[in-house]
Amino acid sequence: MGDLQDLRKQLVQEQCREHKKANLKGNSLEDLSQSKLKNFIVDDKHGIIYCYIPKVACTNWKRVLYALNQGEPYPDLVSIKSSTVHKQFKFTLLNDYSRTEIKAKLRHYTKFLFVRDPFVRLVSAYRDKFLRNDPYFYENYGRNMLRLYNNQPDPPKTEKAFRLGIRPSFYNFIQYLLDPQTERSAPFEPHWRQMHRLCHPCLIEYDFIGHQETLQDDAQELLKMLKLEDSITFPSAYENVTSHDSLLNWFRAVPLEDRRKLYEVYEEDFRLFGYRRPSELLDD
Repeated sequence: MGDLQDLRKQLVQEQCREHKKANLKGNSLEDLSQSKLKNFIVDDKHGIIYCYIPKVACTNWKRVLYALNQGEPYPDLVSIKSSTVHKQFKFTLLNDYSRTEIKAKLRHYTKFLFVRDPFVRLVSAYRDKFLRNDPYFYENYGRNMLRLYNNQPDPPKTEKAFRLGIRPSFYNFIQYLLDPQTERSAPFEPHWRQMHRLCHPCLIEYDFIGHQETLQDDAQELLKMLKLEDSITFPSAYENVTSHDSLLNWFRAVPLEDRRKLYEVYEEDFRLFGYRRPSELLDD
């Protein structure tokens, strides 16, 4: 497993050297505004920094960090409600500190993140936020998608839409991601923002890079590295996880040209984290 970690970290370093553009506006940490550091949870007691990426096991890793905050004996992770750990004020974030403290913590703490196949992550985000009735996402994103890409000038309000089963299609979601106007008003919402834009792997050298696809093994390895394997049990995966095999079905309604454009939008994530280009979706 140590070898696998070395390979993953080495790949990130090589890709960062090749793709200086992944460094956002600049080549150093100083160039990152405080707002770009808000996905980093800090545990001072255990010397841990976790950059969380929505739709990549982040609920369970937040449960781990929340449990560590409670002190020993740590609560059973499964007993911690997901609604509890998704409240920002439950955690100390990296951008709560001064620049000097941030640099010191990044130098000395164990830093980790978990990543996932970028297209599978997008399907998972769509399923979670638009197939399930999520009022916030329908009101703030879904209605707009229906208006712009589904020929519905005045989509119904939330309750009526849910009652009638009206929602943007997966292709509407992809159209929204490809529309140049989308990011003119605000950056991508974190559930579909590129992983490298949330965690800046070309500016921050991670000690551990986990993959959703090998989550249980990686979780064990990381807990061992943090010397927590005897006191924390990582929850086992649930069945309803979006799989790579289902991608062809999801993308069936997305024209080839749009699939290729979408790959370009997320290509940096594919390359940095060693995910193969999905040729079955992108080639004629």
